[in-house]
Amino acid sequence: MRVRLDLAYDGTEFSGWAAQRDRRTVQGELERALATLSRAEPRLTVAGRTDAGVHARGQVAHVDLQPEVAADPLVHRRLDGLLPPDVRVQRVAAAADGFDARFSALWRRYRYRVADGPADPLRRRDTLSWPRPLALDRLQQAGAGLVGEHDFAAYCRRREGATTVRGVLALDWQRESDGVLAMTVTADAFCHSMVRSLVGAMVAVGEGRREPDWPGGLLSRAERATDVPVAPPHGLCLEAVGYPADGELALRQHVTRQLRVLAGDEPAA
Repeated sequence: MRVRLDLAYDGTEFSGWAAQRDRRTVQGELERALATLSRAEPRLTVAGRTDAGVHARGQVAHVDLQPEVAADPLVHRRLDGLLPPDVRVQRVAAAADGFDARFSALWRRYRYRVADGPADPLRRRDTLSWPRPLALDRLQQAGAGLVGEHDFAAYCRRREGATTVRGVLALDWQRESDGVLAMTVTADAFCHSMVRSLVGAMVAVGEGRREPDWPGGLLSRAERATDVPVAPPHGLCLEAVGYPADGELALRQHVTRQLRVLAGDEPAA
């Protein structure tokens, strides 16, 4: 029986999402807990593989469990009881027909927080402290030039045979009530290090070292731009993943799988 898990975690002490031998990962902790519950070796599929140090508030995964385990009304409580405090399961539910956490997704949304003034020490794990003031209007201008479907090779770590074309649906900067600058970006998918590279380029614009059209101008490059700094991971959080209506899940999964295969992207985990 396929089960959908909605997850949140503090990524500070994790070596990313994906299971790795001899390293603490989110997937590793969750699969250990699920194995204890099910007395089997369940394998999780996730919407977005976050890097080391990156957080999530709206991560989504699916796992196939024995019906008696999945239908246990206390499965949510039992699972949280087996997990460390920096990973929480927010919701456990039977997945709709055709649901795949990765391939059924329409979009992923991330947020990056930057404090360019006095920093709150209680938010040091999820907010980048920047030593110089950043101009909000310049950040917004820079972000506008990155919206749309483009080849983001300049901002990605390229993998052999894989495409770096992505569709950015929205990208905006706002100054929040606590004075922190927050970038919110939504795309159909992201390639490795893409969001943090975008932040690195736009911060250079915000403090006046680059012009607002510079980040968009880099989209003409076919290789990773060495002059684009990668922002630290702790300011980044996966906020939400969007899916179509239940009746459209299987079609979306099929279409996405075909696109990824044609583009040379990695197959389903």
